[in-house]
Formats: sequence, structure tokens, C-alpha cells
Amino acid sequence: MRPREVETKRTASPAGPVAGDRRKVLVIEDERDIRELVRVSLENEGFSVLEAADGDLGLALARRERPAAVILDLMLPGLSGLEVCRRLRAEEPTVAVPVLILTARSAEADKVVGLEIGADDYVTKPFSPRELTARVKAILRRSYGRAPETPHEVYDRGGLRVDFDSYEVHIDGNRIELSLREFELLRFFVTHPNRVYDRAQLLELVWGPDTYVEPRTVDVHIRRLRRRIERDDSEPEWIVTVRGVGYMFDERRLQDG
Repeated sequence: MRPREVETKRTASPAGPVAGDRRKVLVIEDERDIRELVRVSLENEGFSVLEAADGDLGLALARRERPAAVILDLMLPGLSGLEVCRRLRAEEPTVAVPVLILTARSAEADKVVGLEIGADDYVTKPFSPRELTARVKAILRRSYGRAPETPHEVYDRGGLRVDFDSYEVHIDGNRIELSLREFELLRFFVTHPNRVYDRAQLLELVWGPDTYVEPRTVDVHIRRLRRRIERDDSEPEWIVTVRGVGYMFDERRLQDG
């Protein structure tokens, strides 16, 4: 997957990001699966995410986009994470941007070095996405004061309305009752449409990496969700099966309907 960049770009002051950018986070991580896990976790909490797969691109994005925070792996192709952190701290546009190191290097000496060169926090792999998100919020509060309110988020298209704040789902104006896991699965699909995910990816991105369940659990929840939202769950139109690969939310069919 090619590293993504946010669409909206604003001019920031040398001291750090402007208020409207305080939910923009840059993730510099060479492992695609980890980048995606971090991105999904942050986006579910209202953050916008930039991604870089190596140190050189990450440093360039930090200089140009002025993110509110940087999540930084240490072992990167190109510039190492430590060198990226040093340069961020040495340059005026990024000197105040908080940095959270996310790495498999858990030795005390590595943590000390990371913190001494200017990192604000240090999380080791494997990690809890919820804890990581909480730590990002914490360093943002320490750096900029109270975090801005997360905007009320609603997916509303083609008769399907999903309210991410109230956990309510309506189809053609009729409320649909879902379990918490079914809602989380639907929220993931509508925020990541037209892309196929296999069982392992869905388990990691929806259930979380620390949850130990059988891959077939995904199939069970997909069937339950289809029974509640599809017009004919025996021939699903929205959550479709891509044989031999996985499942996809086909937003195009939703728009047509």
C-alpha cells in the first residue's frame, strides 16, 4: 500500500500546528500491517493520519505537513528512527512536535536513548491499539492543552445511516438493532469501503491483536450482520464475499440502491 497523505493541508506556525491540525498524526513505520492497525485505531477516534514507510519520507512529510504528533518506529529503511527524531528536534518547524516511539526494541538502554534525544513517550511492540491511542491523546494534552472536541460523525448514504457516536443504525429510516461487535464490524466496513479484507485482517483491525478467537468467528458475525442489514442475506449486496480472499463493503451497490 502506498503511503497516504491527508487531503486537507493548512499552513502552520513555526511553533507547531494550528488548532485545526491538532488531530493530524504522522505514522512512520515500515511494516504495512502495523501502519494500517495504527491508522484505523486513530481514525476511529477522529484523527486524520499521514503515513510513511521509511525515515526519509517521514521526515519530509513532518517538515511539510506539520503534524500534531509523530508515531515513530526506530528500525526504518533509510534514516533510522533515532536520526529522524534528532532532526525533528533540531529544526525549528518541528522542534515542538511531540514524538511517540513505537518499536520492538524494549531494552532499557534503547528507551533511555529514545527519551534523551527528545521523544515524549515510548511504546514497545506488541502493543494495544487502545493504549497507543490513549498515549497519543495524553501527549497532545501535555503539548497543546485540552484536546479539541471530536466532531459528531455519521455515515449517511443510500438509505444507510450509521451514527458513530450514538451507536445507532437506520436503514430507510428504520432503526436496526445490532450487537456491539456487529456495530464495530459495520463501522469498519463503511469507513473502509470497496476494499477486500481477509479474516485475519478483520480479526486484527476489528477485534484487536490481543483477542484470541477462531478466524471462523468473523464468518459468524458477518452472517449475523447480513441478516440485520441486507434485503436478502442469502444474496448480499452490501457486504459481499470475494471468493478465496475475504469480505468487502461494496459502497457502489449502496449508492445505486
